[in-house]
Amino acid sequence: MADMAADESRSLAAVYDPRAVEAAMYERWLEADAFALPADPGGRPRFSIVMPPPNVTARLHIGHALDNALQDIFVRWHRMLGDATLWVPGTDHAGIATQAVVERRLAAEGRSRREMGREAFLEAVWRWKDECETGIVDQLRRLGCSCDWSRQRFTLDPGLSEAVDEVFLRYWRDGLLYRGDYIVNWCTSCGTAISDLEVEHRPEESRLYHVRYPVEGGGHVVIATVRPETMLGDTAVAVHPDDERYRSLVGRSVVLPLSGRRVPIVADAHVDPKFGTGALKVTPAHDADDAAIAGRHQLPAIGVIGTDGRMTAEAGAFAGLTVAQARTAVVAALRDQGLMEGDEAYEAAIGHCSRCDGVVEPLISRQWFVRMRQLADGAARAVREGRIRFVPEGFAKLFLQWMDGVHDWCISRQLWWGHRIPAYECAACGEVLVARDAPQACPRCGAAGMERDPDVLDTWFSSALWPMSTLGWPDGGPDFAAYFPTDLLVTGHDILFFWVARMAFSSLHLTGEVPFRVVLLHGLVRDAQGRKMSKSLRNGIDPMEVIDRCGADALRLTLVVGVAPGNDQRFASDKLEGSQRFCNKLWNAARFALGALGADAPAPVPPQRLALVDRWLLGRLEEAADAARQALERLDAGEALAGLQSLVWDVFCDWYLEAAKPRLYGDPAGEGAAAARQTLHTALVGILRLLHPFLPFITEAIWAQLPGTPWPLLATAPWPQSGAFTDDRGAGQPFELVREIVGAIRSLRAEVRVPPAARVSVVVRGLGVDAALAGAADVVRSLARVECLEERPLRSGERGVAAVVGAGVEVLVLLDGVVDVRAEAQRLGRERDGVAAHRVKAEARLADAAFLQRAKPEVIERERVRLEALTASIARLDQRIAQLRGAPPDASQDAGDACDGK
Repeated sequence: MADMAADESRSLAAVYDPRAVEAAMYERWLEADAFALPADPGGRPRFSIVMPPPNVTARLHIGHALDNALQDIFVRWHRMLGDATLWVPGTDHAGIATQAVVERRLAAEGRSRREMGREAFLEAVWRWKDECETGIVDQLRRLGCSCDWSRQRFTLDPGLSEAVDEVFLRYWRDGLLYRGDYIVNWCTSCGTAISDLEVEHRPEESRLYHVRYPVEGGGHVVIATVRPETMLGDTAVAVHPDDERYRSLVGRSVVLPLSGRRVPIVADAHVDPKFGTGALKVTPAHDADDAAIAGRHQLPAIGVIGTDGRMTAEAGAFAGLTVAQARTAVVAALRDQGLMEGDEAYEAAIGHCSRCDGVVEPLISRQWFVRMRQLADGAARAVREGRIRFVPEGFAKLFLQWMDGVHDWCISRQLWWGHRIPAYECAACGEVLVARDAPQACPRCGAAGMERDPDVLDTWFSSALWPMSTLGWPDGGPDFAAYFPTDLLVTGHDILFFWVARMAFSSLHLTGEVPFRVVLLHGLVRDAQGRKMSKSLRNGIDPMEVIDRCGADALRLTLVVGVAPGNDQRFASDKLEGSQRFCNKLWNAARFALGALGADAPAPVPPQRLALVDRWLLGRLEEAADAARQALERLDAGEALAGLQSLVWDVFCDWYLEAAKPRLYGDPAGEGAAAARQTLHTALVGILRLLHPFLPFITEAIWAQLPGTPWPLLATAPWPQSGAFTDDRGAGQPFELVREIVGAIRSLRAEVRVPPAARVSVVVRGLGVDAALAGAADVVRSLARVECLEERPLRSGERGVAAVVGAGVEVLVLLDGVVDVRAEAQRLGRERDGVAAHRVKAEARLADAAFLQRAKPEVIERERVRLEALTASIARLDQRIAQLRGAPPDASQDAGDACDGK
């Protein structure tokens, strides 16, 4: 880009148009291999990070934009620090979600996977994957992600698939895998088992039914249930052993309504005597707690709900009905037989599949499981020892709590899309063999043709290997040796247990190393009302639409600035508009600077010839660079960006550029202008380098037009080192008093309505005024429209308005001849009367006992704050009126006392 710019005039377009900049700029980075590892890293520090792989299900959403913007900030920063930096991109096959997407598309065409067969269906999914992945990569590039695309990975790539098989075999050899018939979470819509973490429990309005179970030999027991349809599969009634109401019934039997089966009454400490009637129906095939009770009492399990969500043959007359239909029919039958004692409204927590939102049924199913206790203990120990650190730190406690209470992990899924389980079963003798390759014959009975398990592995099983497998594990190689463990993981706090925990225990068990040293967990992006974005609310935001409209830098700024790690945020249009304004401000400031600098870099100016405002800017630049560096070291990109935004907007644009204009325009060939140009160049170069990790496109575009830069691409320029801008950051400190004086003059002018074009006379005095005005009196006169600026005591009869700034510095704006002092005093008097009337009302309200008793505390506090503000306003107005009504100017003052225009 720099070469191209050399043939053109060094100028920027009048208006910043990100569409004209971003795509071309990204191509320049790619052409220059700006994101690749150095050919010879030598002794450089290493920094590596793997991208949380987006699912190949749809376009990226706003959460992906935040996640990848943060990663890109730290990657670009480390690259500028000189580290050998590796960012591995990739995508995830997302078994359940992707299969569901493709099945819906096929259904719209009148086709189904069952009709197509496994091979043809998988071909269709691969075509979808290629289409979706291409779109995702394009979106990541449009966001500015500086990944090493030569290392792009997909979870079903051959090397990664081999790693998955290797882990399955190792877990099997280590005794961490088992298969059996156990209660699992079954999604009847997706047609597969899902893990506990993939079940979202939501409170829903339901009914709690009280049903009489006749006791054999006379009497009855009343049970309370929200699922009367499952009573068809009851195999016991359980009561607490200490419950006096039922102690005499333990060991007897009840006759199960509607089926006539006899089931025992057992005593079990799991039963809560305070819930319902204290008697619990035990349905081992459809409730995990009931299955545990059944195991303790050797009770059978009868499945009455099938994997299709319909009642099975075991349900008798209700077979074939959906669960909802069966519930209605069972309740009606119970009422007909006089066994329904009553029902009441009840709020029940209903499990839903996080993928399709369908209702989840607990069912007994043959599945593969990972024993978690040993694995969880290893991961917890790594966190307690500080080998894995969380930002914010509070997430470590949540991580450890989950590890302490973890259950065995169901890893098999009844899908076609995914990693096929490397296990084979003999149809003749039932022998199960776990092996990488298909066996020729059963090792137990010798029968040929062992059949491979039809299921695939949970998506998270392969994702848990992502930091290892993408770098070459288990074969190793240079990338794995140099960049594993990775240094940083950036991801949302909502997948702490889904993914982060699983990567931790997998890596520790398989390699003995942590997969990453630090985990930065960011919050969710919510809508302007604070609601979670969802399809049902239609409040989602497409980041690409935002980029089309506002540019990637404005989107990144909106998502990152001022947002602390771990905190959720609201995506509001006014914040996005503010980001656009900032980009335009930076662009226009650069246009001004380039116009002032010309085609060549300015000649060096000795430090002693810099103006006070020059030294002040360089000191503030040094402070901002230090603060940004420290914030980034804490992984607080939001704070770092907020500080740099303030530097650009408040310090550079609003103050320095305005203060430098008199020198640049007044005497362009003079020493003052030369000092201003040198400072301008130093500051703009520094600002672009500091801002580049955050706003890569606009900073690179400006950099390409900047004269005198030794690096052709800003993406390859170094981050400013400490002391890069000045060795004496306090040399410009007196200018802070100048800023306060200018601010006070502006405020006083506004308060008494001095016409904007009018110039005023100002008197100042106090500690530090000599140094401030000696170095920047011209700045005060220019920025505050001051005609006459004097440092002296006030004279008798001078009228005006005054303020105190700094360490007791008095600033008096003289008003005679500028405004009608008497009329202004009268106007302020009327304003004071109005404020006083509001204060009387506020005082009366706070003295009203009824109001104090009825109002909420926050309302009362708000009224007290309002009263304090009104009182302060009256005091200020009284002061202004008193100043305006002072004695008239002394008519005997001679000409020798007149302002000399200092």
